[in-house]
Amino acid sequence: MATYTHPSKQRKYAIHFIAFLAILTLFTGNIYAQKQGEHITLNFVNAEIDAVARTMGVITGRNIVVDPRVKGTMNLSSEKPLSPESAYKQFLTALRLQSVAVVDSQGIFKVVPEADAKLQTSVVSAGAVPPTTAKAGGNQIVTQIFNLNYDSAANLLPILRPLISPNNTINVNPGNNSLVITDYADNLQRIAKIIAASDVPTATDVEIIPLKYALSNDLAPLLMRLVDSGAGPTVAAATTAATPGQSDTSVKTTIIAEPRSNAVIVRTANAARMSLIKSLIGKLDQPSSQSASGNVHVVFLKNADALKLAITLRAAMPSSGTASTTPRVTTTTNTNTASTPTQSTNQPSTGGQIQADPATNSLIITAPEPEYRQLRAIIDQLDSRRAQVFVESLIAEVNSDKAAEFGIQWQHALGNKSNADNSSKLGTNFGSGGDNLLALTTQAATSTLTPGTGFNVAIGTIIAGKNILGALANFLQTTGEGNILSTPNLLTLDNEEAKIIIGQNVPFVTGQYTNNGASAGSGTVNPFQTVERKDVGLTLKVKPQISENGTIKLEIYQEVSSVQASSVNSATGLITNKRSIQTNVLVEDGGIVILGGLLQDEFSGNKEQVPVLGDIPLIGNLFKTESRSRKKTNLMVFLRPVVVRDGAATEKLSLDRYDLMRSGQESAQPAYNFILPINESAKLPLPVKTNTNPLATPTATDATPTKVN
Repeated sequence: MATYTHPSKQRKYAIHFIAFLAILTLFTGNIYAQKQGEHITLNFVNAEIDAVARTMGVITGRNIVVDPRVKGTMNLSSEKPLSPESAYKQFLTALRLQSVAVVDSQGIFKVVPEADAKLQTSVVSAGAVPPTTAKAGGNQIVTQIFNLNYDSAANLLPILRPLISPNNTINVNPGNNSLVITDYADNLQRIAKIIAASDVPTATDVEIIPLKYALSNDLAPLLMRLVDSGAGPTVAAATTAATPGQSDTSVKTTIIAEPRSNAVIVRTANAARMSLIKSLIGKLDQPSSQSASGNVHVVFLKNADALKLAITLRAAMPSSGTASTTPRVTTTTNTNTASTPTQSTNQPSTGGQIQADPATNSLIITAPEPEYRQLRAIIDQLDSRRAQVFVESLIAEVNSDKAAEFGIQWQHALGNKSNADNSSKLGTNFGSGGDNLLALTTQAATSTLTPGTGFNVAIGTIIAGKNILGALANFLQTTGEGNILSTPNLLTLDNEEAKIIIGQNVPFVTGQYTNNGASAGSGTVNPFQTVERKDVGLTLKVKPQISENGTIKLEIYQEVSSVQASSVNSATGLITNKRSIQTNVLVEDGGIVILGGLLQDEFSGNKEQVPVLGDIPLIGNLFKTESRSRKKTNLMVFLRPVVVRDGAATEKLSLDRYDLMRSGQESAQPAYNFILPINESAKLPLPVKTNTNPLATPTATDATPTKVN
């Protein structure tokens, strides 16, 4: 049965079909092909990247996934039909131009931003030639590791970095001298050719060139400047003996001095450079115009001691295995001096000899010109002005002594009061309570009573015409304070010990002899004593050592001693109070360090009483005496070293102390008195900072060596 369709409905169906075809074209683009695998013609205009990628997945049979971050449209067209693989390569090229890459991850092709492709690529290989895939071509992002054999990976990095895509990376692995590059495969093939052309052996065999006249340490740096003056900063040479292989891998020409055999070790980039260096060595390694016998040099020293420096230089002179063991005189004597002790040492067989003249503080060196230049370089470094250290010491001591005493003593006479000598006594008597009551009674009876210290109250009577004390009350309180501040200071050279003593030389009896058993007629008795004198007062010994960074190491011995006043008339001898510190410390220049000290608080008490009666409250004070004392001692020792490196600093420090002393003298001037003719004491004159008298100005010794032919 036939079905009739209204013409209006037919038009409606046609419109719906055309719309369906339009939507299908939107997602697939214009692809003219009959079956999958046949040649196709591309015609995508402003198509979404996601739609084009899905279409390419259909026609190539790949599972393509588009990252949500990939947005935008693209144009992709072809003038003639293409195979599916050719169309896919053209698709990858178009994505690459839009900074989008395709990453193959185990059969899943991810369309991701180019910046993230290096993190998701699964193709990693090592070798000189990067891998390629026939299907992906050169638009696949891969990671390649290039191991270098000759050139340095760090040297190739600045050359290859501009050739890498902006969103991809190149890194250096210095451990095995390799390059790790992540980029498109076709670009890696081009970079591989550059690396292969650069990583080739560029140096010839190492040659050792012996020298006859010149010194290797002098010639090596000269050759470096001559040969490599136009070669740029990639050339290095060692001026001292070095271990082969320690030079930087960027070195194209290396010249190393070997002083033991007096030769130079040369490694060049090519044979022509080696020939040039040999030619220069032949021209420079010539004998001196002056014979070896005439190489006598006199060097006047400015600061160092000639005798000590000569010993140091002899030890520094290179000696061969055939060095002579015959001692030689190395210290000369001036004809105007009496006799100078001579010293001997073993001199090398090369003929070099060093002698010291202490009269002029100079060195006489007999050596070939190359050896003399080496010695002169050492002399210039050792003959420098030594730094000095000004050490300020501060010793602070504070003493506080307090004592208190209270006691009551009483006596009562019993028996015949008309006869004081036969009377008996009843009462208390304490030896520590001020003066003893019985002793004072005896003094009172003879009218020679000497009262004790403090406040004393005595009650007495007269028996048989004699004064008899009946009671004695004693009250005493003493306070003593002391504040001692000592600031000894001294200036000394670096690494030299200095000592200052401020005090007295006190005699101490160490033994005596008396002939007590000799009779008057047996002869003259000659008693004697043996005495040893010792320094008593303040002693400071310091040995500073300045390190390279300015820290000062100090070896210190400090002592403060005094004679105890109560032992001056003692039969057993003098007693000294001694406080000493011996230590090693580190302190910065101008810093203050505490060496040590003592904080002492001493309390002592004494009480004498009549048993039982002395414990009765209030009334017990009549039967006892008590004393207490407290002594405090605070002692601290501080030190402050200051490095003085030149004459200006020394003069400034000296003038500062000079002005300080002069100000003290001015403040101690006596007050004016018109009756007395003397109104001024001696004081230091004003300092003169600049010496304007040319006759008094010392002439500096010329340090230029004098050559004796």
